[in-house]
Parts: sequence; structure tokens; C-alpha cells
Amino acid sequence: MSDLALLDPKELPRYTVPEAARYLRMSDATLKSWVSGRLYPVTGGHKNWEGLIHRPDKDDPRLSFSNLIEAHVLLALRKQYRVKVKEIRTALEYTAKKHGIERILLSQQIRVMKGSLFFQELGQLTDIGKGGQAAMPEILGAYLERIEWDLAGLPVRMFPLTRDQHLDSPKILTIDPTIAFGRPVILRNAIKTSAIAERFQAGESMADLAEDYDLEVFEVEEAIRYEAPPKAA
Repeated sequence: MSDLALLDPKELPRYTVPEAARYLRMSDATLKSWVSGRLYPVTGGHKNWEGLIHRPDKDDPRLSFSNLIEAHVLLALRKQYRVKVKEIRTALEYTAKKHGIERILLSQQIRVMKGSLFFQELGQLTDIGKGGQAAMPEILGAYLERIEWDLAGLPVRMFPLTRDQHLDSPKILTIDPTIAFGRPVILRNAIKTSAIAERFQAGESMADLAEDYDLEVFEVEEAIRYEAPPKAA
């Protein structure tokens, strides 16, 4: 990892794969394959399927905040819009080569429609999933709206989904690389959701926790809901 990356809180290694998967409410195995790739059988042996997300330090298995954002966008593309991995990989390679954008998954210029991925620049839309065509896709909707961007167009904070299958989850919690080392916190006063959940599991009531942390009961409830294991499908 470069000295410059070490100075950027968004690029510091922070999250194990299981931890990041829990924050995003997704499968550990899926996230691991997006990061590390996997082997798949072919005639005469195996072939390596390369990962889509590159960690800041190849010798450190942890992911950065920027990686978390990339996984959040990838999850939207795969789960919500059914874009094929092959098209996503083509998009990553095309925008890097054609536009000099090494990490298109961190860009607000992504547009999408069912099954297709696009890039918007100067009012023109390019089908980057297929290497370059035009169309009228929609923005990545509620997923990009859960990211806060700086003036340079880079993600600086995200509001994780707190409820399975609910893209309109309230923006009560946040993940910010400059707060609590990037762990999920309640937006209003930066109390870690894990601390609230641990005390609730130990037998303290939501009302008592709300009073102790100077929170509303619904904020405590949202933190507890977020930290609860996702329900089996």
C-alpha cells in the first residue's frame, strides 16, 4: 500500500470479509469471491476467476471503506438489477482503458437498467457492460442515494440498509471512515451500534438505553435491528 493511501482514511484496511458482509447484509461467500476470486473447473483442470474488488494492501486480507462502497454498489447491480458479472467485468475494464477511471464502482456516473450497466459523461450514455452503445437507463436509485459524496465526487459516508429488502430504510445509522474507525454508528451522536446491541442482549431495555445515550427509542431500535443476524431466506 502506498504512503498516499495510508493518509486517506477511506483506503485504510479495516474490515474482515465476514464483518463487511454483515454490514452490507449479504453472503460472506459471495463477498469473498468478489474480493479474492475463485477457481472453477474447466476441461483438463481449473481456471482462476479474478476478483472484482481490489484490497488496498494485497498482504492484508481486510477491506477498506472504499471497498465497502464498491461491494454495496456491486450488490445493487447483481441483486436489484440482475447485471451479469461478465458485463460488470467488461465495464470495469472498459472505463479504466477508455476513460482512465480505475474504480468505476466508486463513481456517481454509473447508470443502470435491468441487465445493463452504463456510464454517463457530458450528457452521453455509454453501455460499458457491452463495450459501448447508447440507451436511456435509470440512475442506480436508492443504492447511490445511500452514499454521501464529497465535492470531488468521491464517497465519504454511507447509510447502510437496516432492513432486509427495504431500500427505503431510514438514514439513522452511518458508516464513516473518520468515525469509530469506520464501524456503524448512530448518525446523531456517533454511538456504535454494536455497543447498543450488546447491552440490549445483556438484558437492558430500549427505553433505558435511549435515556443513557440521549437517543430516541426508535434510534435504539434501529441499531438493534441492524445488528441482529439476518433472517434466513
